[in-house]
Amino acid sequence: MRSLFLKIFFWFWATVIATGVALILTFILEPRGVPSRWHATLTETARYSGTITIETAERDGIGSASAYLERLARDTQITACLFDSAGRVIAGTGCEGFLSMTSHVSASKASDFSMKYGIARVAIMLTGQSGRDYIFATELPAGPRAALGINHAALFLQWGVALLVSGLICSLLTRYLTAPILRLQEMSQKLAAGDLSARAGSELAQRRDEIGDLVCDFNAMASRIEELISRQRQLTSDVSHELRSPLARLNVALDLARGRKGNDPAFEQMEDDLRLLDEMIGRLLTIAKLDISAPEVPMMDVDLADLLSQIVRNAEFESREPNRGISLTSSGQCVVWGSAELLHSAIENVVRNAVRHTENGTSVEVRMQCESLSSGPSVRLTVRDHGPGVPASELTNIFQPFYRVAAARDRQSGGTGLGLAIADRVIRIHGGTIRAENATPRGLSIEIVLPQSSAIRHSNA
Repeated sequence: MRSLFLKIFFWFWATVIATGVALILTFILEPRGVPSRWHATLTETARYSGTITIETAERDGIGSASAYLERLARDTQITACLFDSAGRVIAGTGCEGFLSMTSHVSASKASDFSMKYGIARVAIMLTGQSGRDYIFATELPAGPRAALGINHAALFLQWGVALLVSGLICSLLTRYLTAPILRLQEMSQKLAAGDLSARAGSELAQRRDEIGDLVCDFNAMASRIEELISRQRQLTSDVSHELRSPLARLNVALDLARGRKGNDPAFEQMEDDLRLLDEMIGRLLTIAKLDISAPEVPMMDVDLADLLSQIVRNAEFESREPNRGISLTSSGQCVVWGSAELLHSAIENVVRNAVRHTENGTSVEVRMQCESLSSGPSVRLTVRDHGPGVPASELTNIFQPFYRVAAARDRQSGGTGLGLAIADRVIRIHGGTIRAENATPRGLSIEIVLPQSSAIRHSNA
């Protein structure tokens, strides 16, 4: 059955049928009794009809009593029979069903009462005016209220069986439908997080319905995405490597030209351009390496406080604007599990980017503190500048390679557009998060959260 619609339709249809059958079976098989208030009323009704029947039989004869009972059955659909004290039939038709009850009454001299399918059956011992004992047996409709009020335990049993059967079938149907969807959701999240090898599984692809087709399409899409991104990463790496050779020859040619022509402003511009190209190619190679070989990066304990102090000192020394400063606030020693080289590169890119964009006469604020989060002990690093900030719609895009905000596209303020992309990849490799938000009243704040070394080792243990 390939149609998911037909599966859902038939499953719900089967649920309704199974629930109805279960209710009918419990109604048939469950023994019932009538509450005392109904018991007394029905017994008095049988006693009244029996008294009339006995008086008619003793006054007018057995034939008149039989005629009375036949007329009663015809007019009210109530079956009744008159027996002697030994249980032999005197008047009435279809009295065989009462024989067991009359035997009980004849032996015990006490009335007998039973209930089945909403019909009360009563057999009582009555004495006529002549002093003779009789047994009168009849069937009386107990009514819908009596049927419902027969036994509260039986009512709960019926509803319990109905809920159990329907709940069991619906839970099986729900699991059958949601299990592959949840599996697809899990693989989609892994794919979005960068795990390009995530697949939904061959067992789900073998389903012969729409979900099986969806799983096959998802796996095909994931394979195609993995292939395209792998080719893109390899192309970036290959092109970056190939550009290094002509770039080196251009530098040699520039030196030869200076030797022949002397200093010239054009040579200075060419040197700046070649330096920028060399920096861009180096960063492209770094991104390609992080994308392709990230799992192979060697890890060790890194004192982030010492690393951050070194980065801040270098940024202050290399700053071209003497009226821009950097302030560092640290809460003490914070150790993370990672690569010192990669973390140095990532945090340095963030700090230099902040120094580049902060306004003259302001300082870049760098804060680091160790804290305990729900995920475990972590290190929170915040780098805040006092520049123009970033439009809210572009806060996530600044971590993409070569992306620049429109107001900072010029080379002087926008850099190469690769620094934050490298920082994003390095932080994710170390199991951390990086995000940007606009500060108040102005400026950009970039927050990095990394797990401490103790949290990493504890989770691995």
